[in-house]
Amino acid sequence: MKTTFSLYNTMTRRKEEFQPLTEGRVGMYVCGPTVYGDPHLGHARPAVTFDLLFRYLQSLGYKVRYVRNITDVGHLEHDADEGEDKIAKKARLEELEPMEVAHYYTERYRHAMESMNVLSPSIEPHASGHIIEQIAFVQRILDAGFAYISNGSVYFDVEAYNRKHRYGALSGRNLDDIVLGTRELDGQSDKHHSYDFALWKKASPEHIMRWPSPWSDGFPGWHMECSAMSCKYLGEQFDIHGGGMDLMFPHHECEIAQSTAATGREAARYWVHNNMITINGQKMGKSLGNFITLEELFTGSHALLAQAYTPMTIRFFVLQAHYRSTLDFSNEALQAAEKGLDRLMKGIEAAGRIKPSAASSVHVADLEARCAEAMADDLNSPMVISAMFDWVRTINSAVEGKETLTAEDIATLQQTLRHYAFDVLGLRDEKLTATAGRDRVTPLVEMLLEERLKARAAKDWAASDRIRDGLAAAGIRVKDRKEGTEWEIE
Repeated sequence: MKTTFSLYNTMTRRKEEFQPLTEGRVGMYVCGPTVYGDPHLGHARPAVTFDLLFRYLQSLGYKVRYVRNITDVGHLEHDADEGEDKIAKKARLEELEPMEVAHYYTERYRHAMESMNVLSPSIEPHASGHIIEQIAFVQRILDAGFAYISNGSVYFDVEAYNRKHRYGALSGRNLDDIVLGTRELDGQSDKHHSYDFALWKKASPEHIMRWPSPWSDGFPGWHMECSAMSCKYLGEQFDIHGGGMDLMFPHHECEIAQSTAATGREAARYWVHNNMITINGQKMGKSLGNFITLEELFTGSHALLAQAYTPMTIRFFVLQAHYRSTLDFSNEALQAAEKGLDRLMKGIEAAGRIKPSAASSVHVADLEARCAEAMADDLNSPMVISAMFDWVRTINSAVEGKETLTAEDIATLQQTLRHYAFDVLGLRDEKLTATAGRDRVTPLVEMLLEERLKARAAKDWAASDRIRDGLAAAGIRVKDRKEGTEWEIE
């Protein structure tokens, strides 16, 4: 069952009701990682943001083709058009083939995403596997009169494009601002203007990654891969293009210009950008010593970390803030996320312990209404979490007998909580996963608790305490209540 919802369109700078190009189907393209190093905290936010959108669209009944690219060629070290290819540099330093480096870090990225319960995209194309398509796309731009050949390289003619279209529409910049902000770099003498950008670069003699083309042995410009691959897999026009806010300029601005120049129309109807993660108020960077990889977060091995944090804690931390707001990392914020996630998981589990009554004292439909309204308002995950937390309090009251629910309402409540927590937000109960599931340990725990109950009946408090302490040492907490003994995996 599909429903209307709003997305903030960066191009128009307002929330818009989502209307797909084709009824029941959505094409979504998201800029993926450049695979020359370990996945880091900055990778977590776009991955979780667009996984949330992917899951939400599917939950509404849309058939989604989600394309997320892998940049394994053409992303240069100093500038979009200059410097050494980052993957080639890594390969040279480590005496490896560039594709060995790319494959290694691609697998590291995929493993990290899997641990954070990020779904695999429908298609994950590599830039290096689509050189033919990129060459053909460059030729289309040349044929349209929006590019020129210079010394074996092909550059996009921004001025020619700007006479018929508007370069800077996405980022809100005009050409004068871009001129002032463009650095003069070595090798830019090949360009007509400093703000022109490479569609194809002639490779220097020492450049490892190169392919033959009509213009030279070289490699595609960084921006070209997204235009070519989105067109190949989603068509000349598709619904949603996403990525981090740091990609708005120059990457997405150049991509819009390329695609419009080649096809005569804008490719994406909705541009969606997540905001950045800062660390204690600072932008993350290796030079600042606050660059934290996901592996360091999961193991607690970075100097800035007070402890290790699980993948679900990181995911919950990201979802607690709206995707368009700045998200500031700190140990305190992650520790709060850890506690909040634990509280939510315990609340969902506790819903199964509510004893049915003949009538309900609360309106269970309120939870579904609040969650649905929040998600329909530009993916407002913090409000979904807030609604679920409110109902965790209600669940705890119901377990204690202070509120009542019918069996039907209990089932509806559990279904709604699990749908939004697990299916839409993509959370999972790591404690149960880590211990291979509560069901596997239940018989042993119940047997020990039965022995403890016998010890308590015989007033053998020492034996009772030994069993309780032994279970605690194994990560199982025992709670004695008036209604009986409960236990949970910590």
